[in-house]
Amino acid sequence: MSAFHDPKQALTLAAERERLDSFFHFGISVDCVVFGFDGSDLQILVIERGANPFQGFQALPGDLVHPNEDTDAASLRVLHDLTGLPDIYLEQLHTFGRVDRHPMGRVVTVAYYSLIDIRRYAPKPGGWASQAQWVPIDKIATMAFDHARIVEVALSHLQHRIRHQPIGFELLTEEFTLAQLQLLYEAILGTQFDKANFRKKILAMNLLQPLEKTQHAVRHRPARLYRFDPQRYSLLMERGFAFEL
Repeated sequence: MSAFHDPKQALTLAAERERLDSFFHFGISVDCVVFGFDGSDLQILVIERGANPFQGFQALPGDLVHPNEDTDAASLRVLHDLTGLPDIYLEQLHTFGRVDRHPMGRVVTVAYYSLIDIRRYAPKPGGWASQAQWVPIDKIATMAFDHARIVEVALSHLQHRIRHQPIGFELLTEEFTLAQLQLLYEAILGTQFDKANFRKKILAMNLLQPLEKTQHAVRHRPARLYRFDPQRYSLLMERGFAFEL
C-alpha cells in the first residue's frame, strides 16, 4: 500500500491541515507613527476613528494588510488613504503581537515611523477616518487599541536615535536657526540645554553650513540661518566621526 493510501498518513495530513488552518485565522495590520515639529512642540499625526471598534477615539493611521501586498506597500497605502499624505519615507519600527490587542480577533501589527517637515504636508481625512490632524505628543487623548504603547515605543526610539544620528534635521525646514534646532532637541528629549554649550557643541561638529542670510519678519534681532550638510556628514562618517549630543 502506498503512503498516499495509508489511513494513518491520511489522518496525519488532515491533522496538520487543521493545525495550519488555526494558525492562518488571524490578520496582519500596519500602523504609522508620523512625527513633526511646529517650532515649539513635537507633534504626531493622528486620526479620529469613524468606525467601530473604538469609534470616535484617536488612533494612529492604520489598517489591515491586503492578502496580496507586503507590509511596506500597505503602510504607504494606508497612510495615504486615511490622511492624504503622499509617498513619504517610512521605516519599520517594531512588531506588536499581544494576543488581546484587537477586540475582534487576533491581529498582529507592524509599526512604521517617519520624520517630516509638517509645513510641507496638510493632512486630510479619508476612508473611514473622520479627522486627521497634528497633535502635540503630550496632548494626545486616550487612544484606540494599543496605539498609546506604539507611540511610547516610537518616541523612545526617536529619543535614542536623535542623540546618535543627525536625523532631527528631517523635522526642520531646509534653513533654520540654532535656536530652532535647540528647541527641536529640547522638545524631543524633554529637557533643556544651556544655550552657549549647545551651540558650541553643534558648531564644533562642523555639520552645518552657515548661510549669508538671516531671519526676516521677526520681532527680535534676526538670527543667522544654517543648513545641514549631508555630504559633509557622509565624509566625516567615513573618517570615523561619531555624532553624539
